[in-house]
Amino acid sequence: MTTQTNNQRTSDPQTSDQRTNSTRADGTSTVLVTAATGKTGRRVAAGLEARGVRVRAGSRAGAVRFDWADPTSWGPALDGADAAYVNYYPDLAAPGAEEAMRTFGELAAARGVRRLTLLSGRGEPEAVRAEAALRASGVELTVVRAAFFAQNFDEGLLAEGVAAGVIAFPAGDTAEPFLDVDDLAEVVVATLTDDEHAGLVHELTGPRALGFAEVAAEIGRAAGREVAYVPMGEAEFAGMLTGFGLPESEAAWLAALFTMLLDGHNTPVTDGVKRVLGREPRDFSAYAARAFGQA
Repeated sequence: MTTQTNNQRTSDPQTSDQRTNSTRADGTSTVLVTAATGKTGRRVAAGLEARGVRVRAGSRAGAVRFDWADPTSWGPALDGADAAYVNYYPDLAAPGAEEAMRTFGELAAARGVRRLTLLSGRGEPEAVRAEAALRASGVELTVVRAAFFAQNFDEGLLAEGVAAGVIAFPAGDTAEPFLDVDDLAEVVVATLTDDEHAGLVHELTGPRALGFAEVAAEIGRAAGREVAYVPMGEAEFAGMLTGFGLPESEAAWLAALFTMLLDGHNTPVTDGVKRVLGREPRDFSAYAARAFGQA
């Protein structure tokens, strides 16, 4: 599950597109990273640079302007790029995502981009249609479908509630195999730098599924304070989001999406991380210790 609510922009690292690094042997010298200041984008950019790949860090306010809400920014950001990490906002299941992916793919193909890696979500039928629209461009595509991000509890949607000791969410008793974003980023870097992933779909999860009450308990143990899970109904959650300032239509859509995704069909664990990286994925307890452990 990877809505862009899960992938909200966080801190703004330095833009790296002006740095000159060595060209990789397979010819991919420049990679556009969309949403490069977000929780996945900044990690992907750092991982690519560590491999000697030149990164074009696309963001709404950076040196390489890229804004999913402004299609006129897409083409210029793609100019000169050999590959791109496609991290769509607000979510591939959102209205308009399919057409956005079709347009982006056409622009990438017209500019000679040869490889794309798309961040997608597990169990989202609308996202699958958006994947197909991007694939239709003919550009070599790898799809990475991710489970709910562990980092949402300290960097994203749920961070404020966790800080206050409450995780309020419409998940019921459903268990989710939370994925560490550091694992996701390593997989994305591999897909952008190794030809063997061309055309594949990688479905990524953590090593075990936990209910949100278990998550609250693990975070509480790591932080040395009480954190409680408060299950909510769809309408109640939508009302809470509206209270935070979201338009009613957007709040209703998000609440319905989360309720659907957390109905149990995404609970099974996959071996996607191990197949790509050759190791087991990071466990949630390790994430909690890093993110909330007392110094």
